[in-house]
Amino acid sequence: MGTGNFETTIGLEVHVEMQTNSKLLSPSPVHYGDKPNTNTNVIDFGYPGVLPVANKGALEYGMRVALALHAQISPLIRWDRKNYFYPDNPKAYQTTQSQTPIGTNGYLDVTLADGTVKRVHIAEMHVEEDAGKNTHGSDGYSYVDLNRQGTPLIEIVSEPDIASPDEAYAYLEQLRQVILFTGVSEAKMQEGQMRADVNVSLRPFGSDQYGTKVEMKNINSFNYVRNALIFEEKRQAEVLRSGGVIQQETRRYDEPTKSTILMRVKEGADDYRYFPEPDLSPVAIDQKWIDEVAADLPKSASERREAYVNDLGIEPYDAEVLTQTLAMSDFYDATVSSGADPKRAANYLIGDVNAYMNKNQVELQDTRLTPEHLAGMIKLIEDGTISTKQAKQVFEAIMVGEEPEAFAKQHGLVQLSDPDLLLGWITEVLDNNPQSIEDFKGGKDRATGYLIGQLMKMSKGQANPSVLNKLLLSELKKR
Repeated sequence: MGTGNFETTIGLEVHVEMQTNSKLLSPSPVHYGDKPNTNTNVIDFGYPGVLPVANKGALEYGMRVALALHAQISPLIRWDRKNYFYPDNPKAYQTTQSQTPIGTNGYLDVTLADGTVKRVHIAEMHVEEDAGKNTHGSDGYSYVDLNRQGTPLIEIVSEPDIASPDEAYAYLEQLRQVILFTGVSEAKMQEGQMRADVNVSLRPFGSDQYGTKVEMKNINSFNYVRNALIFEEKRQAEVLRSGGVIQQETRRYDEPTKSTILMRVKEGADDYRYFPEPDLSPVAIDQKWIDEVAADLPKSASERREAYVNDLGIEPYDAEVLTQTLAMSDFYDATVSSGADPKRAANYLIGDVNAYMNKNQVELQDTRLTPEHLAGMIKLIEDGTISTKQAKQVFEAIMVGEEPEAFAKQHGLVQLSDPDLLLGWITEVLDNNPQSIEDFKGGKDRATGYLIGQLMKMSKGQANPSVLNKLLLSELKKR
């Protein structure tokens, strides 16, 4: 792909915040949305003389991502300091893995819009700490919130294998799904849990030399990444066509104008003065530890889709929807394990449950629905205890935590299916309506409709219509 006589080369560096309980090097909790500077301690503030301790869980989460992306896990991790001064980084350096990244030589097979599959190679991924957050107020002051300072990140660095803005978008979407199904992060763009640095260059078709790359940092929307790349392709092509030279520089994406704006001419890696972190011991990773992490890794989305279609008879589109998030897929698995019919469970989750979540702006895990209650309601429908119409009331109740069978009984929603009970009523109604029996024998269909109406009155609307119908017809034939 490219613009005019040029082809585009794109590499992406994706940062994902990992949802450990505590930070990478300090015991402070990792929570989004708390009051500024409440989830902090002296290590996060960079006080002199404090000693960091590496979070084992963060390394295990990094290993999960490496395994999910088919990468080699480094047998020895050494930590490094990346030095830079910025107000949201009080230590004036970031602890990272420059020399011994946790994973190398991975790949992601990306399905493109035309159905072809493109393998994007991943050079490396490393675990590092996030910086805090600066807010520039309208009152002339800038504010620093260090709640995010020290949150464990995994940075995933692709090879320059991506050839167009649309390919970049597809890669990010499918990478996000892989991350979700490792269970290490919800990768919510709007909360800054997944951000991309974008490197893009153009070169004449047929050239074996890459053009000079331009970087755009910290873009937190897939659409913005695509729009920034579309703009950069055009901008760089115009510069090159007019005989100009592309500078190695950092630009930022401006959404209102859908353009990129120069921030600074690029610093080199030397400017970061990397050196080994003296306060942290190296970490050896043996095969036994890797095997333990692999055993805890949830099944991938593609494995689950295959099982849903082949083993449970679910439609491919429905399997796609059920694997949009790990929470939904796990919930579906638990509902089926609790004895629910797989197709009905899929229909409820994709239809009614999704509609409820959209209407109330909640995530599945924020509702009070449990897999056992959804399965319980489905079983009540399957065995004829409640009708699909009555199920609407039961569904509303289970969404707020009610137990389905108890709710149905308490609210008189249980259909009566006991043949002995129904036969008693049928006998009484037939004895009182000899004319209807004659009409039935004379071939008048409306006779059965009248009798069913009488029986539904007697049962206060609770008789199971299909059982009632069968029994009534068999009794009519005997008379």
